[in-house]
Amino acid sequence: MIRVAPLKVDNRIVTGLKVELPDSPPLLMIIGETGFIMCGFLNIDAAEQANVAAAMVCGVKNFDDMLKAEIKAATSRAQSKGITYGIRGKEAIKLLL
Repeated sequence: MIRVAPLKVDNRIVTGLKVELPDSPPLLMIIGETGFIMCGFLNIDAAEQANVAAAMVCGVKNFDDMLKAEIKAATSRAQSKGITYGIRGKEAIKLLL
């Protein structure tokens, strides 16, 4: 099942994407205007090669987990927007609005 949901982050709306997978944690993304945060299922090296602003969190099962989790990796384009390792997903997505 694929779920697309509007999420409110500090009075702004972002898009949450959740893909349920068999016998597995879900694939998750939160998409802002200029980039996205993603779960560990997605490849940060591929995002770097595509020259997109992307940051990765790990060990998450839902959107709230993503917003609370620490950033574990970020593309150079995301870093140029102020995203650093260790900040929370909520702070990262606000930098991508």
